[in-house]
Amino acid sequence: MPHLIAYDLGTGGIKATLHDEALRIIESAFVEYRTHCPSPQRHEQRPEDWWAAVCASTKKLLASSGVPATDVAGAALSGQSLVAIPLDAENAPLLEQVPIWSDTRAQEESKAFFGRVSEAEWYLATGNGFPAPCYSLFKIMWLKKHQPEIFRRTRRFVGSKDYINLKLTGVLRTDRSYASGTGAYHLKREEMWQPCLDAAGIDASLFPERVPSHAIIGRVNGKAARETGLMEGTPVACGAVDNACMALGAVGVQEGGVYVSLGSSSWIPVNSREPVLDPVHKSYVFAHAQEGLYTSAFSIFAGGSSFKWVKETLLSEIADRPDAYDRMGDMASQSPLGAAGVLFNPSLAGGTSQDESMHIRGAFLNLSLGSRREDLIRAAMEGIALNLRSSLLYLKAHTPLSDPILFCGGGAKSPFWMQMFADVFGMNVITTNIEQDAASLGAAAIAARAVGLLEDYQGIPALHETRRAFSWDRDRHAAYLRLHEVFTHASGLLASFGEELHKFRLDRWGDAQE
Repeated sequence: MPHLIAYDLGTGGIKATLHDEALRIIESAFVEYRTHCPSPQRHEQRPEDWWAAVCASTKKLLASSGVPATDVAGAALSGQSLVAIPLDAENAPLLEQVPIWSDTRAQEESKAFFGRVSEAEWYLATGNGFPAPCYSLFKIMWLKKHQPEIFRRTRRFVGSKDYINLKLTGVLRTDRSYASGTGAYHLKREEMWQPCLDAAGIDASLFPERVPSHAIIGRVNGKAARETGLMEGTPVACGAVDNACMALGAVGVQEGGVYVSLGSSSWIPVNSREPVLDPVHKSYVFAHAQEGLYTSAFSIFAGGSSFKWVKETLLSEIADRPDAYDRMGDMASQSPLGAAGVLFNPSLAGGTSQDESMHIRGAFLNLSLGSRREDLIRAAMEGIALNLRSSLLYLKAHTPLSDPILFCGGGAKSPFWMQMFADVFGMNVITTNIEQDAASLGAAAIAARAVGLLEDYQGIPALHETRRAFSWDRDRHAAYLRLHEVFTHASGLLASFGEELHKFRLDRWGDAQE
């Protein structure tokens, strides 16, 4: 029986999943890696940590499943977005650590760029609604200015999943979904946008050739086979950016399909034939893995990662227990709606374009001597839900949303949190058997199409089986409507505070602390 391996290369680690020919998950393995944060705006990871995690997770997966490597018909990756690894003429990385998607150091470069290009025109062409410094183009501009010798030696800039594909096959390619996060890709023309590249002073030849997500770019070479345990010659598909893979695994290619991803970062996307663009609140758009589709979303940078921070900071004594998040849900349930007056803003990784400032940071507000850990945990869960309600409202302004709404990602495992989301959103919520495996399923479907086990992606929604359903309560929803008003007001104040503190840091230390 043919099997498929999918890799979900995320912010916190890599998940390798083994699928049968019907795309059912047979086994999974997760390997964590570290994010290095030398300053508030600098978030870096080591590409070699990703590769080591691929090797370790693959060996673990094959050993625990008992499936021989000879039965693996193909592999594909879902990769975290907005990464630009500089490679030399031998395709070796020129930096040990590289900025990841949430890194925003390139602020001066983006300001200079928008002195030459209309920001509104750029957004409408690219759909790039994250704060501009997040995008690869501006990180490359920063490298060119601050590390000119590295830039001079660079022959290609490559994304996360494309680097792993290079390690597996020796072949360097990318796809339209990953290219759409570079900051220089014209969505409708489906090409690198030359006026944008000219304004940035970056040559188009620095970006890899694009192929369809389901194209087989190469086969596992001998060195990679020895390091991963895969068979030499195993086909590797190009794969897609994580947003596109998750959209594919969550709602397939259904136009208007909507879901919530409650992972390290959290977002609410919709599939559409045309990009959903909001020049005011800046929805962000990626090309879908399916040709002719787009996935458009509003998001927060630190959803699950904020909750993980709460776990590790406030509950260090149970942080390593497998039931830690269950325990947190139980503790939160002992606090009343509204968390006894405590409010939490989850902007620990900075603001998105829906915030009033990218310099906003997370905060617990209205603490008192009577505040308990139970209140702080509930406040964190409510703050993440309230922040995503803002995303929901912006998306609703552009397109009708299906009810019930599907939740996936690690946070979807908590029944207490899912009921809270139903009450905050005023929508019915469902979770399915896929839960936090939507990106893995999307990558597996790409691999299946690449090797001829699938003709198209139409059958993906049928793979979802509803596990839990949550109906919203009118009284609790009314209370959360009022709390959302308070949350929105507090977020505006925090954004203003973040701007002032950013100015202070620049005046005191310059960009060394940024």
